[in-house]
Amino acid sequence: MVNNASAIQNVGVEEMEVKRFDLIMSINARGTFVCSKFAIPHLRKSKNPHILTISPPLYMGNDQINWFAKFGTGYVLGKFGMTLVTHGLAGELADDGIACNTLWPRTAIQTAAVQNLLGGDATMAGSRTADIMSDSAYIILTSQSKTTTDNFFLDDEVILSDGGDVDSLDKYKAKSITNGKLALDFMC
Repeated sequence: MVNNASAIQNVGVEEMEVKRFDLIMSINARGTFVCSKFAIPHLRKSKNPHILTISPPLYMGNDQINWFAKFGTGYVLGKFGMTLVTHGLAGELADDGIACNTLWPRTAIQTAAVQNLLGGDATMAGSRTADIMSDSAYIILTSQSKTTTDNFFLDDEVILSDGGDVDSLDKYKAKSITNGKLALDFMC
């Protein structure tokens, strides 16, 4: 089960419409809860069951930044809600051997959200391709579920832990990167 759906709007509380907040909460946190809930009976029958949620680690690298204030309380709450659901599931499902982990990109990823909402062409030019997320997800989802659970993975760390080296990360850089500088994900 991969929880990837998400609604985004990076505005403060005063600017966010209540309707938009409800949408973010229903897709992000509630969606992760509901989809996971209904997948669990099926996952129990699997030989190597995993729930992977595309959401940020509980503890971000720079604890001096108030992510809620910087990127909008409503959106960040929705994303961290996804992480908290997954963290809770890891504890609840430990005896069942169902792995529950999160995955988050260290850098911006070339997606429609980045193009349209998070920086446009300039950010896209410094982003990695989406392949790094799919390759990282594959590594996680093919790992042993009984021993790989309750982790908050970053994409490049997953690639490196699977035998890659720093040079192997170059294949994920956008072809437009000329100065070697990658745009960090906005919550890293």
